[in-house]
Amino acid sequence: MAGTAESAQRAEIEELLAELAALDEPKVRAVNEKHGDDHGVNLTKLRAVAKRLKTQQELAVGLWATDDTAAKLLALLICRPKAFGRDELDTMLRGARTPKVQDWLVNYVVKKSKHAEDLRLMWFSDPDPVVASAGWALTADRVVKQPEGLDLDGLLDEIEARMKEAPERLQWAMNSTLAHIGIEHPGRRARALAIGERLKVLEDYPTSPGCTSPYAPAWINEMVRRQTAS
Repeated sequence: MAGTAESAQRAEIEELLAELAALDEPKVRAVNEKHGDDHGVNLTKLRAVAKRLKTQQELAVGLWATDDTAAKLLALLICRPKAFGRDELDTMLRGARTPKVQDWLVNYVVKKSKHAEDLRLMWFSDPDPVVASAGWALTADRVVKQPEGLDLDGLLDEIEARMKEAPERLQWAMNSTLAHIGIEHPGRRARALAIGERLKVLEDYPTSPGCTSPYAPAWINEMVRRQTAS
């Protein structure tokens, strides 16, 4: 019976891979490749596939084991986040080499796991900047939701010393931490603004009309303005 179930799952995975391949759009792929992603599936269509499948942990594990980015994204949408162990999540992150897969893994799975804080501490100072960026992303989240126990001044010290020269994905996560400290913690807002203004990280990042710039001083000021206005 076990062999039959495994064969059925392999067949389902092959069918899903074929379905995802059929959804691949050259224009979407071209845009994604500019951001380091290697798939061309419209994410709205991908989410529709996930909605049809609903939560299926074993299938998610099987999809993740493929070497297909779209399949990994689908896996993250149908998995049970709390079913993964700490070491399993660590291994998954280190194998998630494209930005969208890493982003979804951290935001849709790790943040919902009881291992989130252990992994934040493990990843935060990892020599691999991609792994470290996940630790900083979790730190940015904690700055907002559970800042008690965090050394906010120490974080600002590290950001001030390292963000300017950090690799892109790590730099982005550090910048998010800087902005959230400035937004959520008025006593450190002036310093956060000063660091952002001095380093000028993402100052010239193209921003669509109506969207908030990721440049920390602009981001902080706009969010504080909204808080004051509400």
